[in-house]
Amino acid sequence: MFLSAFACMNADPASRTYYDKQRARGKTHTQALLRLARQRISVLFAMLRDGTFYESRVPETATA
Repeated sequence: MFLSAFACMNADPASRTYYDKQRARGKTHTQALLRLARQRISVLFAMLRDGTFYESRVPETATA
């Protein structure tokens, strides 16, 4: 899952946004990747539980 999280940072904008948020909170690169991997596990579990497919969401941008 760690490698999956690392690979998805360039492919999925929502994953990259989550990673960047973790880095902004002061997490190291490895800590942010592990949190992203854990989030992806939670999404996979919810997909299996609900019998749904993955739908990438457009990350919300901060409005001033």
